[in-house]
Formats: sequence, structure tokens, C-alpha cells
Amino acid sequence: MRCPITYAKIKSGKYSRDGLHSLSPKLHTLIDLPLTLSEIRQEYIRRAGKMSIQGVQPKLSMKLSIKAQQFEIVDTNGKYILKPQNEMYPEIPENEDLTMKIAAICSIEVPWHSLIYSKDNILNYVIRRFDRKGHKDKLAIEDFAQLSQATRRTKYRSSMGKVISIIDTYTTFPILEKIKLFKRTLFNFLIGNEDMHLKNFSLITRNYKVELSPAYDFLNTSIIIGAPKEEIALPIAGKKRNLNRKDFIESFGKERMEIPEKKVNELVDVLYNCFPEWIDLIEISFLSDSMKEKYLELLNERKKRIFG
Repeated sequence: MRCPITYAKIKSGKYSRDGLHSLSPKLHTLIDLPLTLSEIRQEYIRRAGKMSIQGVQPKLSMKLSIKAQQFEIVDTNGKYILKPQNEMYPEIPENEDLTMKIAAICSIEVPWHSLIYSKDNILNYVIRRFDRKGHKDKLAIEDFAQLSQATRRTKYRSSMGKVISIIDTYTTFPILEKIKLFKRTLFNFLIGNEDMHLKNFSLITRNYKVELSPAYDFLNTSIIIGAPKEEIALPIAGKKRNLNRKDFIESFGKERMEIPEKKVNELVDVLYNCFPEWIDLIEISFLSDSMKEKYLELLNERKKRIFG
């Protein structure tokens, strides 16, 4: 058995000590979320009008009660977001948690996240909100749809060129943020995330600096949908499919973002060198064997396209 927080092997219980302590040093156990999957969905419907969390996928706001040693669902001031299993698409929590862990391996900034059990022993995805500081303070954050006056209906009607322009216009050190953007964009292509629309990019103000927020909503959507028509949500040089090394490295990185060649090559090498760890993590993840196989097949296909 493995800990759903760290993926480390455990002899007893459901979570490892290191996993619990990554959440809080005062946490000695984690009691299952006191709801079944059906009850979680009912809670979402009942609370939908009260919560500030937006998005198509059902989500609930939660806080961690150290006294009760468990998560509790709340309407406001929650520091965590719960994403349950989806009725239409299988294994989204397992997929998202794995993909965010894969991103962390190559030093992409991600919030604390994990899988947790509900009382019917079903896994749900939990992520710590990165727009909270202290008990009540909120950090200033705006997604790229807001910054470009787009709506939920028009969040796909843009381009990676527009994303770059927003970074150039609003961030404190644009070149540093474009380096992050290049790495994240190539990463998402490699792991099959073709749903990075405008609302999945955000700017955050921390320590008087405007920068890209920590990554979120990273998952392999290609294996969930199956044979998607497009490989990227927002086009690069007018292309959404049949993307190759030249599109990312030459057109996107060097020409459009003007990142020095040496730095582009360094970022590409970092991603390439992470592949063995990515594969190891996929193999011990909580995905089903069939989903693991699909994830690995896509990863290897994208690897050949970019690295040869």
C-alpha cells in the first residue's frame, strides 16, 4: 500500500508520517472525509450558490481542523479545494495529482496537493489555495481571461502570443516569467494537457512583485478525452496540432519570447532529464493500469516528437 500524499510505501494506516507532516506538523492522522462520493456531489449542489470557487468541474471549499484531525467543508474562508471523482470522466483526481507531482519534479512551482479518502474509500483530489496568506488575507490574483477581458465562453479565443503580451504588460520582470511560461508550455504539451486556456494562467502579487502564479489544473486531458483533435488550447504561431520541436523551441521560445538560446536549451535539457523520474512516478501512481499505460504511451510519443 502507498501513501496518497507522498506515494511512499506504508506498512499500516492510510497515510505516511511524512505525508501528514507535509500538511501540518501537528497532524498525527487524517480521518476520512465524512462523506461518500454521492454526498460530496450533493454538498456541491447545495452550496454552489454560496461559494466563491468557480469552474466547470465540481469543487468544494475546505479547511483543515487539527483538533478533529480531518478536513471540513466550509462555505467561506477555506484554504483548500476539494475535487471529487467526475461522473463523466474517469480518474481525474488521480490524474491531476500525478501530473502536478510530475511538474514538481522539474521544478515547476505547485501548491501543496494530495489525494485523500472519503468515507466510502474513494480518492478525491485536494489542493491548497495559493491566494491565501494567513487566516484572512488574500493575495491579489487575476487570471489571463480577466486581464484580456475574455469570458468563460471566449477563454479559448486567444493565442499563446496574447499570453506573452499579458506577461510583457503586467509582470515585474517579464523575461523571468516568460522563462517560466516556456517551461510550463512545453511541459503541458509533453504530458498531454491540451486544455490550458486563458483561465488556467494567472498572475499573483507577492512581496510587491507581479509574477505567474503557482501552477494549477495540470492534468493529462488527452488520455481522459481520448484522441483529442487539438494538442494545445491556445495556438502557437497559428498551430494547435502537429506541433514539433521547431514550433516550441525556435518559434515560441527563441523568436516570439526572445529567450536566449542558451537558456532555452537549458530548459529543454531539464525536461528531457526528468523523464526517468516521471516514468517511475507514473508506475507507482494511483491510476489504474490501463490509464498508466495510456499516460506512458502519450509521454513517449511526445518525447520522440520533441527530442527525437
